[in-house]
Parts: sequence; structure tokens; C-alpha cells
Amino acid sequence: MRHRIAVIGGGPAGLTFARVLHRHDHPVTVLERDPAPDARPPGGTLDLHENLGQLALDKAGLLAEFRALSRPEGQAMRILDTDGTVLRDWRPRLDDRANPEIDRGQLRDLLLGPLDVQWGRGVTEVVPGTRDGVLVRFADGRQETFDLVVGADGAWSRVRPAVSSATPHYTGVTVVETSLDDVDTRHPDLARLVGDGSVAVYGVNRGLVAQRNSGGHVKVYAQFRAPLDWHTNLDRHGGVNRRAGLDAGLDAVLGAGLDLADVEAVRSRLLALFEGWAAPVLDLLRHGTAFVPRPLYVLPVSHTWAHVPGVTLLGDAAHLMPPLGVGANLAMLEGAELAESVAAASGPGDLDEAVRAFEEQTWARAGRWAKFTMAGLERLVSPDPTEALALFDEVQPS
Repeated sequence: MRHRIAVIGGGPAGLTFARVLHRHDHPVTVLERDPAPDARPPGGTLDLHENLGQLALDKAGLLAEFRALSRPEGQAMRILDTDGTVLRDWRPRLDDRANPEIDRGQLRDLLLGPLDVQWGRGVTEVVPGTRDGVLVRFADGRQETFDLVVGADGAWSRVRPAVSSATPHYTGVTVVETSLDDVDTRHPDLARLVGDGSVAVYGVNRGLVAQRNSGGHVKVYAQFRAPLDWHTNLDRHGGVNRRAGLDAGLDAVLGAGLDLADVEAVRSRLLALFEGWAAPVLDLLRHGTAFVPRPLYVLPVSHTWAHVPGVTLLGDAAHLMPPLGVGANLAMLEGAELAESVAAASGPGDLDEAVRAFEEQTWARAGRWAKFTMAGLERLVSPDPTEALALFDEVQPS
């Protein structure tokens, strides 16, 4: 029996799920709200772990192609003090393929391969338990039914409400992203500062991280603790910041409104936020292009739901956690594991039992990773910058 299966979301989780089903000759409908693969920037680089993301690609038959595209040298990590002193300088061995980097766009294209994705299919609602199966309603007014709908549609999932009332909440940490292009030619000093992988600097309740992507592109992330509306109506936030344990300098910088569309105003505010840091570090902001705020949201650490026949969740839709190198890896492995379980199910009852077993298996693992990443975020953006260094010492190979 060939079940009618739809996966909503064309990110790493949804595409891995679809590629593994495709490998097992099982049809699957991939529904993505973006109108085309290149409709928006794909994001930065990902490190895929041997026992998570790489294992998922192996299940999809794509590991060799991934290794040809990935950058093992991107595992390099350098940590500086705010005065520019090098505190740590980790460099991978020539044969180290534990966590090689790959651009998100390259990973997307690798996973897309032969898949027939329905682009521009925004979902508004998923209704389980109808006579013909799970009903999916689309933004254009159309609707379809399936035997199984897999929600891989990210933090603000339209599928999640069919199984859970949980919604993401703000962590108290905001990241502002910028980037540098053609860094080796246009900014050779910064290219050397970043190296083949990443460079990070941590201060009191703030940090600055730069990460090399392919093609001479560098992503820069300024991160700090602040109220969610830190850029507007902030005359009232002084007391809030102090009660949250933020230092007076940060409180002063975030004490007035800011037009996030004004690139130079955002640049000026960020430079004030990191005032006194080494000039080469601040150059990462001085030469940045557009600035994009990304407040960090999470779901409850132990997010589970009562099983609903015909609907389940993957990745950020199921367990949104801080971006500390785990989320996409875990999402891909879940997608591969669910696809294998679905492919092995023969009858309708078997399909439901396979999904139920998958959920129970993944909840505990996801909970452990969510707890780890939340604790990691608390240490990386902390009143005590030595906590960030200690965390890296714990997770980096000696």
C-alpha cells in the first residue's frame, strides 16, 4: 500500500524526509510556501555531525556527495579576548570529518536532487480526523487530504496547532546578523582574522561571532541580552535591563529607539554596544552590509504532545532550540528515521503505530539536546565571559 504522505516545509528536515522516502520508492508530496528555491537567502553555514546530520545523509544515499561539497577546514575555531588576545585556536586534523561545514544553499540543492517540490504552496491550517484523512488548507483557498501530514515548517509551524498548543517564547537573547562578501580580496586582514572557520569574542552579556562560508562570504553575528522590543520605545527599558542583570553600558546603548531599516544607525548602535573592543573585531561590523535582527525563540525544553493520528512534527516545528549547532542536525536525522519507519509500514494501522513509536523515541533525545543548548546559550551570553570559554573547552577536542 502506498500511503498519501505530505511533508510541509522544504528545509533540511522536510527534504531529508522526502529524499529517504524517495530512496525507498515511496511517493511523497513536498509543500513549500516559498515560490522558488532561491526566493530568499538560504542562510549561513552548517556543521553536520557524524552521528546526526551525516548519518541522515547516509540514509539518503548522499554522504559521498556531501563529503565532496563540505569544508572540513571550516571546523577551525578561534576565540579572542575583547582586546584581541588569542585565547584559543583550535584547528582540525587533515583527516577530521567529525563536523565539516556546508553552506545551507548547497545542502538544500543536494537534498532537492530529483524531488518534485510544489513551490508557493503556503499552508494555513491542518485538520486531522476528517472522513478522507488529514485535511490541509492552503493560502490560495485550495485543500487536499493525506494519510499522513508531517510538519517540518519551522518555528512558527502551521502544522503544530493540530497536535500541540505550545508556542515559541523569547529567550532574552537577540542576534543581529550582517555579512562580508569577497572577504579575501576586499578585506584580507579580516579574512586572516576569521581564518578557515570561525572567530568568536565574548564580553559581558554580549558576543561577536564571524563564520566563513564558501566563496569568500563571511557571516557576522552580534548577540546580546535585551528586551524583545529593544529597538523601539526603550526609554522605559533602563530599569528592566538592570533588573535582568545587564550592565550599565548595555543599558545606555539600548536606551533609545532605533529604525532597523537604517543601516548606518544600526551599525552605529552596534559599534557603541561593543565600544572598547579591539579595532579588528569592530571592523567586522564597520564593513558589514545589511543588518538583520534575529531574536532567539525556543519551545519548552520537554515539548511533547498527545499523539494525533495522521499528523506529526520534525525539527524546529517539534523542538525549537537555540542555534548551537544541533537543531538542523537533529531535524535531518529525525526526517530520515521517520521516512524509514513510514517506508516499512504496510497497512493504515502500521503507519499510525510507526509514527507513534517515532514520536516517543525522538522526544527523549530532543529533550536532552534542548536542555544542553539552553544551558549553552546561558553560558555563551553571560555576565561572566569566562563561562563561554569554559563551555568551548568542554566541547572542543583536546
